Amino acid sequence: MTDQDLSDFSMLDLFRMEVETQAAILSENLLALETQQEVLEEPSPSRLPILESLMRAAHSIKGAARIVQVEPAVQVAHVMEDCFVAAQQGRITLTSDPIDRLLQGVDLLVHIAQVPKTDSEHWLTQQRAEFETIVVGISAILGQENPIVKTSVENKRSQQQTNTQPNLALWGEDASGIHQANGDSSSQNQISAPSQPSPPLHQDVEGDGQGGIEKEFKTQKTERGVRVSRENLNRLMGLAGESLVGVNWLQPFGESLQQLRQRQGELSKGLEKLQELFAELPLERASRLQHSPHQAALNALRQQTNECYQLLSDRINELELFTRRSANLSERLYQSAIATQMQPFADGVGGFPRMVRDLARQLGKQVKFEILGKSTQVDRAILERLEAPLTHLLRNAIDHGIESPEERLSLGKPAEGTLRLEAAHRSGMLSIAISDDGRGVDLEQLRRQVVTKGMVNADIAGQLTEAELMDFLFLPGFSTANRVTEISGRGVGLNVVQSMVQDVGGLLRAVSQPNKGMSFYLQLPLTLSVIRALLVEIAGEAYAFALTHIERLAMIPRSEIFVSENRQFFAIDGENIGLVAAHQVLELDESPLHSKLDILPVAIIRDRSEHYGLVVDRFLDARDLVVRPLDSRLGKVQDISAAAIVEDGSIVLILDVEDLLRSIDQLLADESLSKIGQTSAIIPAKQPQRILVVDDSITVREVERKLLENHGYQVDIAVNGMDAWNAIRTGHYDLVVTDVDMPRLNGIELVSQMKSHPTLKSVPVIIVSYKDREEDYIKGLDVGANYYLTKSSFHDDSLINAVIDLIGEA
Repeated sequence: MTDQDLSDFSMLDLFRMEVETQAAILSENLLALETQQEVLEEPSPSRLPILESLMRAAHSIKGAARIVQVEPAVQVAHVMEDCFVAAQQGRITLTSDPIDRLLQGVDLLVHIAQVPKTDSEHWLTQQRAEFETIVVGISAILGQENPIVKTSVENKRSQQQTNTQPNLALWGEDASGIHQANGDSSSQNQISAPSQPSPPLHQDVEGDGQGGIEKEFKTQKTERGVRVSRENLNRLMGLAGESLVGVNWLQPFGESLQQLRQRQGELSKGLEKLQELFAELPLERASRLQHSPHQAALNALRQQTNECYQLLSDRINELELFTRRSANLSERLYQSAIATQMQPFADGVGGFPRMVRDLARQLGKQVKFEILGKSTQVDRAILERLEAPLTHLLRNAIDHGIESPEERLSLGKPAEGTLRLEAAHRSGMLSIAISDDGRGVDLEQLRRQVVTKGMVNADIAGQLTEAELMDFLFLPGFSTANRVTEISGRGVGLNVVQSMVQDVGGLLRAVSQPNKGMSFYLQLPLTLSVIRALLVEIAGEAYAFALTHIERLAMIPRSEIFVSENRQFFAIDGENIGLVAAHQVLELDESPLHSKLDILPVAIIRDRSEHYGLVVDRFLDARDLVVRPLDSRLGKVQDISAAAIVEDGSIVLILDVEDLLRSIDQLLADESLSKIGQTSAIIPAKQPQRILVVDDSITVREVERKLLENHGYQVDIAVNGMDAWNAIRTGHYDLVVTDVDMPRLNGIELVSQMKSHPTLKSVPVIIVSYKDREEDYIKGLDVGANYYLTKSSFHDDSLINAVIDLIGEA
């Protein structure tokens, strides 16, 4: 960042940023100083670097406060700096009590920085007593009365008595507002010139010129980075995702050119064979042909074909090189865009050590707090949402989990409890664990509380598993605390955690070991900008489920569906799961494929309290999707959370699973869902059966197509086995009619791949061949073909009869 970049910030904005940064350093190092538990007459070598960091942080705040003329911050930072210098020199030792006062000073600096300039006078009036108490308390660490506070108080009294001097300008705009307090009684009632800064109690380390301080201030801001709006970051992320998707279009385009080159090569070979035929003619006739205009035209055609083939080969090679470069560039752009969304885990948990330390002291407990995985990268949006949930979990651990020192000693535990917060990337997800070595949860007591609160009866409670019991902890209003305090006991905290985790598409579970400790595990997406999703087809359209919301996938035979209390269920692993059709929930028309399937593709979705099996038309594949928010003008679209663009440029809607579950509950309550396989009162018009004809001969393809279309069938064509394989996977066909001898993928291989595919193996296949070869007949039937015909059968009704036998009349 240059000085020009800083022009977007006011000086007070920069001051607030400076205090925020340096206050975090002060808190971290003061806690580190206390953790060492060293009480020595002389400062130990290990403390000196910590004291140096503390002194520099206080000095930086003091210098910044002078620039913007925030005199209260100058006073607090000045006296804190004196303490750190005295500790460096071995004149004082900073133990827990002095550190308490210094931490109060850090809080005061943060409060001062947050006060708007227009409210400064009011704030000082309201907070003067607290301000003076804190500064006097810090000064007492040095064993002396603080001259700054004394001067400020006496000056205020003098102004009130005479009412002739202006009020002390704490956030002044000009030089006249800077008050100098040097402890000299002769200057107590004077307003000093701006060129006379407050003389420190020790020599400034970084120099005493304001220009030098301002230069250092800007340098620190340079290292901090630039201010970018969230909207711009989201737009950058979206464009990077589109770039990555767009470059994927080049690969199939290149493949199509490869096919063209292959056909061009076949054409060239055909011309060569034609010339060879000329050469095999009788000598007289061949001689005449060689000198005929036909031969000249053939030679010219062959030359042009070779030139086209070479030109096409060169362009394909260039395209392949460009595709590789573009893919690499798009991937790097995409990863860089994601990086702008990420922050180290440490950025979001910097205040927790102080919170844990203060709360433990308040409750009279000894707690050792550890944070692991500080460098773990986390989406900034998730990091912001994590603060409240983690705060609740840590406070609960200290209040409910970790015992008092006396109780721990009586249980044979060390007096100091351990509380650990850990972040890591595992299996493509962000994993966060909060664990303590306290008393844990008494499962039998929890079971009794569930019954007492009327949530279940005693018989059912006795059958609940540990995991089911622990789920009650996350319900609104549920608490295991015997009394309500300002810290916990209202049954709100864990529900807040659960809600946040669900909002971002994560999972939460709790594990307790009685008298050994309690652990909470949060599994969250690495970023909200990209999700791992399963694509499915519903009513002929592609939709996406976030994988974190899918419990499992299953293929359920219709024969295994049963009805209970007018609802449909299926059993899996001994558990009955409600079954509904996805197209009914989304209010879409039923796909023709859906009613014909004997085995139904089912996605089992679940939240904490309920789950259902959603019947879809078919599973497509799993992939990473760049999430694109819906236009805000649409409001909340029912059952839909966002959208994404896939490789072919089409839009896929991402389903909101929680909304889907609510919609299912509502439809079941209204009895609006029809049974799987039942038709509605309005019988739709019969759809024509679709047949795919596969042959590399255009003549044969057209003969077959016209023959089938004349009998009322809808026909698509494919020019080879690979073209057919791609068509079959992306579209629905009731029948495939294929040749045997084809380039890239022959008919036998095509049928073999179809019959080994879980959703395509039920599609019937007719193999048609030029020759009635027994080996082809045996191979075709072995791989699963339903019929084997020769192409001479086109002259009678054999093909049509075979089609009717397999899929019926059109």
